[in-house]
Amino acid sequence: MKTIFRKNRSAEKALYRPVLAAVAISFTFFTCQAQDANDLKLKDYRPVSIYKIPVTNVTRAKYPAIDMHTHVYGKNDQSIAQWIKAMDACGVEKAIVFTGAAGPRFDTLVKMYSKYGDRFELWCGFDYTGYDQPGYGPAAVRELERCFRSGAKGVGEVMFKGKGIAPSAKTRGIMLPDDPRMDPLFEKCAELRLPVNLHISEDKWMYERMDSTNDGLMNASKWEVRIENGAKTHEEMLERLENTLKKHPRTIFVAAHLANCCADLSVLADYFDKYPNLYADISARFGEIAPIPKFVHDFIEKYQDRIVYGTDMSFSERIYRITFRILETADEHFYEINTFGYHWPLYGLFLSDKALKKVYRDNALKIINRQ
Repeated sequence: MKTIFRKNRSAEKALYRPVLAAVAISFTFFTCQAQDANDLKLKDYRPVSIYKIPVTNVTRAKYPAIDMHTHVYGKNDQSIAQWIKAMDACGVEKAIVFTGAAGPRFDTLVKMYSKYGDRFELWCGFDYTGYDQPGYGPAAVRELERCFRSGAKGVGEVMFKGKGIAPSAKTRGIMLPDDPRMDPLFEKCAELRLPVNLHISEDKWMYERMDSTNDGLMNASKWEVRIENGAKTHEEMLERLENTLKKHPRTIFVAAHLANCCADLSVLADYFDKYPNLYADISARFGEIAPIPKFVHDFIEKYQDRIVYGTDMSFSERIYRITFRILETADEHFYEINTFGYHWPLYGLFLSDKALKKVYRDNALKIINRQ
């Protein structure tokens, strides 16, 4: 970790006066061509921090990290090798790969990734074949058992976003998590000691009016959830999550993206207090939590035994290092608009060493070593 202080160096400027003069001429020209602020579109707003404050470069996680939320980013040996190279450079020792697959597709992925030893751990999906027909369940349970024997270490990411199905759709949509048809699958996961990653709902901004009052409009407009065609509200989907936790106390659940409760972490805190079988990953929600660093710092410190690290943003050294900077430093007012989609300035959470160690690795080991 290296902190850089930006300083003006008059001596260096003297050496480059001819260059600066040329730049000044160019700046004058382009300033004259600048867009009228009244015509500027929100999607084109790209603020650059003007503050001369410390910038901390975190090249490696402070403790060995396990990325608990990835997908099948590696499609062949070459791309998987690039992924491992990025992991090695940044101190990420293992990635949990959510395949969402069953049957031959899962078997193909096991064969592809197994040659890399402990660097990757594959989680399967549920088989929903015939879910809307009488008698669904036993065959899906048998396929889950087969995937387990083939190497599945968990199940995920299981999507329950609650979006409605358009009238023109050919299918009626997958069940909700507390649907009785899901019960045999979740109970089998408990029996096989397979943790389940659940994606419940979307963040609150995606349900708000898409107008000038929406705090997260730049990102929310891309993921809007309209309450139509049977779609469920954000609050109802969280109730469905709680129903599921009540029904299956022996099953370990990991709520993806902090259960999409970034706008109101008190909901997740309540679930943590009531359901010891619940964990949550922080993947793809760094842009949502970094604008409120003091509150989130206190939340993670309090629930440091229940939160795990994850990215869910493909793989690159840059992605890893942005997340490390947010978790580890006290940096202030910096932007990652192209990475996270929001226009908010971000702030480091400055977590304690004790919390960092648990979030990066120790909590993940509790989950994945249950087999």
